[in-house]
Amino acid sequence: MNLRNPKSKLLLGPGPSNADPRVLRALSEPTIGHLDPDFVKIMDETTDLLRYVFQTANQLTIPISGTGSAGMETAIVNSIEPGDKAIICVAGVFGERMVDVAERSGAVVVRVDGPWGSIVDPEDVRKAIKENPDAKIIGIVHAETSTGVLQPLEDIASMAHENGMRIVVDAVTSLGGVKVPVDELELDFVYSGTQKCLSCPPGLAPVTVGPRALDFIKNRETKCQSWYLDLAMISRYWGSERFYHHTAPVNMIYALNEALRIIKEEGLESRWARHQLNQQALMTGLEAMGMKLVVEPDYRLPSLTTVYLPDDADDALVRSRLLKEYDIEIGAALGEFKGRVWRIGLMGTNSTKGNVVTFLAALEDVLTSVGAKINPGVGLQAASAVYR
Repeated sequence: MNLRNPKSKLLLGPGPSNADPRVLRALSEPTIGHLDPDFVKIMDETTDLLRYVFQTANQLTIPISGTGSAGMETAIVNSIEPGDKAIICVAGVFGERMVDVAERSGAVVVRVDGPWGSIVDPEDVRKAIKENPDAKIIGIVHAETSTGVLQPLEDIASMAHENGMRIVVDAVTSLGGVKVPVDELELDFVYSGTQKCLSCPPGLAPVTVGPRALDFIKNRETKCQSWYLDLAMISRYWGSERFYHHTAPVNMIYALNEALRIIKEEGLESRWARHQLNQQALMTGLEAMGMKLVVEPDYRLPSLTTVYLPDDADDALVRSRLLKEYDIEIGAALGEFKGRVWRIGLMGTNSTKGNVVTFLAALEDVLTSVGAKINPGVGLQAASAVYR
């Protein structure tokens, strides 16, 4: 067989991000049974820590066995029944994906579209609610990974509740990097992923379920479309019954537990401030080099920055040279931005001054060598001024 020896690389793309070394060590701890009393204690601590990170008292706050996309599917299939109407907000790839999952689940989808690189306008949502008062849920992406937009939730959550609807929120790229106001806004169903700002390998999808959504799950008229993701059954395993549903990914839960411990040690507000500071330094450096940011200042996602390519820069060539020469990965764009935009992630453990400085220096070297039109020598100076 071929040797397996993956090289360590600096993952500054849209995810996964590098896992904290403590998390990798936790992965290597001895595997025990998923009903073992010692593992049950770890499960209980993990759910307590998830409530802390989600800022919620929701009892049903657990990790789903699967990546962030499994979190999305869990949220949708447990929130609707066939024929239900769902208002879905779309301003990027993951809004589109939510539409796809909802339609596959038998929902009648009403789209509310926003421009790529900007937010969904709450007034457009208000109009959709007025025209579809029988909708059961409103689905929205808090942190759109394809565009780097952080969507304000206050107005839309309020509209949903005023009109007897539940709100389903994608927080895959925001949880652990920016405030996710679950209880503050009474968000009904929020899902995330471990591989972004939690600095844990991909494989689990934390979810939290509010009282309205939980009441729906317990009293729905039809069975959940998915057996594997049916929270009515999964909750019995994570609750006091410990009723067997499926074999939990034991070592991944060790890893998530350690990742959440690290977050609590740092403190949520300190962690959010760190993400803000390092993104500000990155953005200042990029702009000083002559590059233009995609998202307006009020809606920039601290964990993921989108920037237009400079003139005469070849997207694939620059990214491949960063990877080959510096072991740095950044993300290509998706959808409407493909070939025009880079996605640069500073998530969790990776959101550091050292990574900002390293990346800006490497990017300047590569861009200069390929003849791109940039302002040499000023990016690092501008970034350093932010820290000073």
